[in-house]
Amino acid sequence: MKIYNTMTRKKEEFVPIREGKVGIYVCGPTVYDFIHIGNARPMIVFDTLRRYLTYLGYEVNYVSNFTDVDDKIIKRANEEGVESTVISERYIAEVKKDMCSMNVQEATTHPKATEEIPDMIALVETLIEKGYAYEVNGTVYFRTRQFKEYGKLSHKNLDDLRSGNRSLKVSGEDEKEDGLDFVLWKPKKEGEPSWPSPWGEGRPGWHLECSCMSKKYIGDVIDIHAGGEDLIFPHHENEIAQSEAANGTEFARYWMHNAFLKINNEKMSKSLGNFFTVREISEKYPLQVIRFFMLSAHYRSPLNFSDDLVESAKNGLERIVTAYEKVAEAAGKATVSDMTAQETEYAAKIDEFLKKYEAAMDDDLNTADAISVVFELVKLLNTTVNADSSKAYCDKMATVFKQLCDILGIETVREQELLDEDIERLIEERQQARKNKDFARADEIRNSLLEQGIALEDTREGVKWKKI
Repeated sequence: MKIYNTMTRKKEEFVPIREGKVGIYVCGPTVYDFIHIGNARPMIVFDTLRRYLTYLGYEVNYVSNFTDVDDKIIKRANEEGVESTVISERYIAEVKKDMCSMNVQEATTHPKATEEIPDMIALVETLIEKGYAYEVNGTVYFRTRQFKEYGKLSHKNLDDLRSGNRSLKVSGEDEKEDGLDFVLWKPKKEGEPSWPSPWGEGRPGWHLECSCMSKKYIGDVIDIHAGGEDLIFPHHENEIAQSEAANGTEFARYWMHNAFLKINNEKMSKSLGNFFTVREISEKYPLQVIRFFMLSAHYRSPLNFSDDLVESAKNGLERIVTAYEKVAEAAGKATVSDMTAQETEYAAKIDEFLKKYEAAMDDDLNTADAISVVFELVKLLNTTVNADSSKAYCDKMATVFKQLCDILGIETVREQELLDEDIERLIEERQQARKNKDFARADEIRNSLLEQGIALEDTREGVKWKKI
């Protein structure tokens, strides 16, 4: 498999550090609100990468963090008058619901920044000891110029950056030895969560968190580090500087970044009124459609989100699901066991499509071309599978078809939507269970409905429900 490496700006043959094993680190969301549709793209893309590497036979250690301490989380907590953990835990749960709806598999490990503070303090101490960091009034800064290769990922020159890159500036600018030095540890402010450290009560800088969590759960060197292209600078650049300065070794072998998502050809922003959360989109489209839409373009190509394009994806996905239903039904009803001579020829074409699909995925995860192969298989299926087809042919077609869809995370079984009368019947059963003090059954019904997108609310007027 070849991967486009952001570091070298070229496609490279993927060779893991350890044979048969792959460590992938993907920067996860800051959990202060529902994730937006832009957050969904790296989740879907790199989940597909993980699925394909697993299909190739690798044992994949997939780590994706939750940033659960951050200015935005603290601001939200102060607005609601609650602890920041209340906000972060609430939205971690919501992120996981959206991931499930998009058929994004849970990571091998989902570390939380707040649970790894001791390791972060230890890393900062190492950087100070090695002369890469210094403390001023409780703030610890990284000496950017001390790390001679700074800028090698983003291909930025330090002298050009010095003219005033605002994304690296923080309060206390005059304390820094150099304007480009960035924060590793910041002192406590009133109303903020904090942890004890050798430099006083405080909390870690954002960049530091990923360096520590990737080291703990994967090792000093990561096979593949991935995320959105907006993270290349300064976040990933700073991760490299911290990690390589502390560990004395390469931080990541391959860097993969997905391109931006636009809404109706404009950059997504709240001021333009085109900022959508995944939850809001799910009210209009099944999130399986959104997954299919995201994979219909190459991950390094900018993607434009519009109703017309999503409707087209919806229709395409419907063709795929319908085709699978057709072959599954034919396999179940087949009366002939063995393939005919003609079917043997068709089966050889199925094998050719499989190789073509693998070639697309091996070419820097080209899901767009892989989906084109799936549609070629749909065409073959629709023209060769009928009531007279043999079970052997239908089974082969169904097996390969499902395998290709599974790699893309496309569910071939149509989701059955609950009818209103079914919901009311379950609510009635739950009420009866509560009267009988069978609270376990009552909770089971509530949770089952929630998993199917139905939320219950107990009010004075009775139980009300709504789709979420």
